[in-house]
Amino acid sequence: MEWYIILALLGTGLVAGFINTTAGGGSVLTLPLLMFLGLPANVANGTNRIGILFQSIIGVVIFKQKKVFQLSSDIRLVIPAIIGSVAGALIAVEINVELLEKIIAGLMVVMLLLVVLKPGAWIAEHAEKVNPKPTVWQYALFFFIGVYGGFIQMGVGFFLLAGLVLGCGYNLVKANAVKVFIVLIYTIFIIGIFMAYGQANWLAGLILSAGNMAGAWLGVHFTVKGGAKYVRFVLIFALILVILNLFGVFG
Repeated sequence: MEWYIILALLGTGLVAGFINTTAGGGSVLTLPLLMFLGLPANVANGTNRIGILFQSIIGVVIFKQKKVFQLSSDIRLVIPAIIGSVAGALIAVEINVELLEKIIAGLMVVMLLLVVLKPGAWIAEHAEKVNPKPTVWQYALFFFIGVYGGFIQMGVGFFLLAGLVLGCGYNLVKANAVKVFIVLIYTIFIIGIFMAYGQANWLAGLILSAGNMAGAWLGVHFTVKGGAKYVRFVLIFALILVILNLFGVFG
């Protein structure tokens, strides 16, 4: 593999890892790069999950070291999300992907408006006390977010953040930590499918992962040190990036 391809994978992985850890949507950068390098779309999708897996491991470990994430209390919402993702994956084969992307783009616009026009809910440094045992409503919410994740990976981080901040009362910093953990567990299930079907390029994936992990390390420290106020600006930027991509602005 040529040196400039290695640098492109590392650099793009670095930026994507940072965006994914602080907000979401970093795959808008990595997927086009992998396909530009000649990987078929399905192999690029599987290869991208390798980077997501390793960046999520780094993210969870550092968030835990920073005492932002506690496994004992933050694991509950993973279960409905995974069940939903399995259901969504089974339904996805019948869905028109182009129509789905337009629906997703519309939902992203709504979320962008919520982040811009209702900053108070997102930048509160001390959110209301979170119920240690999720309610039936919260279980249902994360089940449907999981269903969405089963349809298509892109943008699931935004919906997880919205569910955690607006649906569960987490502040944005804490929500990012729990989001990264959910994505980690979710990706373990997904990557196994791609491996079973041979749809992952491990050489490109591991090089990409090095950048992703470095970006995740930076992202966690930025999130914890900068607080929700600055993370919100990254969230707005990432949402705009994904919306433009889904509407075909980048071709």
